[in-house]
Amino acid sequence: MKFFKFNVIQAPKRPIIIVSGLPRSGTSMMMKILEAGGLEILTDHQRTADDDNPKGYYEFERVKQLPDRDTEWVAQAQGKVVKIISFLLQHLPTQYSYKIIFMRRNIAEILASQRQMLLRRGETAGLEDQQMAETFQEHLKRVRVWLKNQTNMQVLYVDYNNLIKAPAGQIQSVYDFLEIPLDLQKMLAVPDASLYRQRKG
Repeated sequence: MKFFKFNVIQAPKRPIIIVSGLPRSGTSMMMKILEAGGLEILTDHQRTADDDNPKGYYEFERVKQLPDRDTEWVAQAQGKVVKIISFLLQHLPTQYSYKIIFMRRNIAEILASQRQMLLRRGETAGLEDQQMAETFQEHLKRVRVWLKNQTNMQVLYVDYNNLIKAPAGQIQSVYDFLEIPLDLQKMLAVPDASLYRQRKG
């Protein structure tokens, strides 16, 4: 009896698309842009839309457990989009490849947006704005150096302020970076200048 050996061809692993940045930097808007383009979003819908994010947060709660080594869920994120704030990127498992869209926004606007959100919740910030701005700036410097040294991560930096004022160029950069067929026209329809409420300069 002859036995035939078949080579099993495994489908290539698809990169995980991550939308990252500081809180209140436009990550939710970018998630909506990618969803409109046709990408599948990894979210559990536990955090629902409110006055601070009228179009939704697009969060996945287990992301917050990355520092506790809860990474089993990462495998199911391949080929999908997940939102992960910049403070948690270093906890991602290294056996996967990632394409990271990193949102940048004027720090003063981020602080103003956070302050307004805390006021709505009846809370107060732990640090003064100047201290928080310095903390954020130092963090961004460190995370940019760290990202530059990761061989399994590609990064595209997107400016939130320009995304609102002139979306075409920013969204075209995202489209080119991902190298996936997406509905560019639907993506362009997402940025909403009416939600740009904390303008500085």
